[in-house]
Amino acid sequence: MQHTSPGARVLVVDDDPTVAEVVTGYLERDGHVVDRAADGPSALARADARWPDLVVLDLMLPGMDGLAVCRGLRERGPVPVIMLTARGEEDDRILGLEVGADDYVTKPFSPRELALRVRSVLRRGTAGGVRPPGRPLAHAGIGLDPAARRVVRNGTEVSLTVREFDLLAYLMRHPGQAFGREELMRAVWGWEFGDLSTVTVHVRRLRGKIEADPASPRLITTVWGVGYRFDAPPPDPAPAESGTRP
Repeated sequence: MQHTSPGARVLVVDDDPTVAEVVTGYLERDGHVVDRAADGPSALARADARWPDLVVLDLMLPGMDGLAVCRGLRERGPVPVIMLTARGEEDDRILGLEVGADDYVTKPFSPRELALRVRSVLRRGTAGGVRPPGRPLAHAGIGLDPAARRVVRNGTEVSLTVREFDLLAYLMRHPGQAFGREELMRAVWGWEFGDLSTVTVHVRRLRGKIEADPASPRLITTVWGVGYRFDAPPPDPAPAESGTRP
């Protein structure tokens, strides 16, 4: 169902008809097929009818807000989501990332910038992007198959968003190497600029899904003053033998 960009099916969800029309025009000029919805229930119904390759989702919708719509989409299946948020509402942006949005753009925004973000997210969302998917990886009970876009933890499949998968894959390909948030944003998101809290939130979400104790992470560790590192911890030491020596 996935397409490469351009030429993807994009669902635009915004109750402001002017914004929706402008965004649709830019995306169609990029070669995408655009569906539109003005509220949450309509958005979910359209997604059910024709599953999109990407959703541009306004946070402030009447009745059912964008966070609830994003959760509803996540329950149905994996799809990249770009959230539209009000200027300066940092808490709302963080909430959007927490429920699984892959990116956000603040209003008022440049439609051209949004079109570029759509292109970037779609490019990263294809299996392996423009590069070969690479070999399967396995560290510390975590198995990652780039070709199948599948992650298992101790034999149980883990559901990850597009960005979460790409971030984990990048870190697992470089075990023991520390990366700054700027480096991760360039390597994983493909951005030369952006809000670094995007990386922070995705790391926190990943820890919640793959760490035995997310509050005391052993796999994705924080390197103070630098960023993050993927560690494959050594096995726990064998318990000491009981009994007394002869």
